[in-house]
Formats: sequence, C-alpha cells, structure tokens
Amino acid sequence: MKFGIIIETNEPEKAWNGVRFANASLKRGHEVRVFLMSAGVEIESIEHPKYNAAKQLADFAAAGGTVLACGTCLKARNSEGSEVCPLSTMNDCVDLVEWAERVVTF
Repeated sequence: MKFGIIIETNEPEKAWNGVRFANASLKRGHEVRVFLMSAGVEIESIEHPKYNAAKQLADFAAAGGTVLACGTCLKARNSEGSEVCPLSTMNDCVDLVEWAERVVTF
C-alpha cells in the first residue's frame, strides 16, 4: 500500500509517533512518503530526551523513505531545509496525496 504521511506538529511525542508510523510502514513493505508542513518543518530541531523525532526521521530517510518539507513554512522560520528535509512546494503535497492510497496526518 502507498501511505502519504503529513506531519504538521513540532510537539515531540506527536512528531515522533508520526515518523515511527512511517518507519513501521516501511518495514512492513509499504511505500511511504512524508510531507512536513506548518510546525512540522521544525522536526529536525526538536529536542526531547524520550521522543527523538529527528533520529526517527534520519532512520526513515536512511531506509529509503521520501521526506518533503513545505518551502513556505520553512521560509517563514528562516530555514532553507536540509538534505533530509528538502524544500518542496504545495504542489508536491498535492502530488503526494494523489499518489497515496491512504493519507495519515499527525
């Protein structure tokens, strides 16, 4: 199955769970793409001793998962994205939703 996951939060536990879901889905053989928007684009800078969302995201990317990040949301935070979270557009988000058989938001 194709899962599109949209993460819109910088709350450590919610963001962590969103990427954990993405990793679990990959491990079960699903195709998975993650789109970060709103506060979700801050995921690489979330620091929490128990909920390490940045590590989950790095593991997801290393396992071949695709991550896209809203360019407008990044620019609003004076950020330009990163290798793991490249600057993307709302059209990329629409493409993800059209591609996915199921969309899950966190």
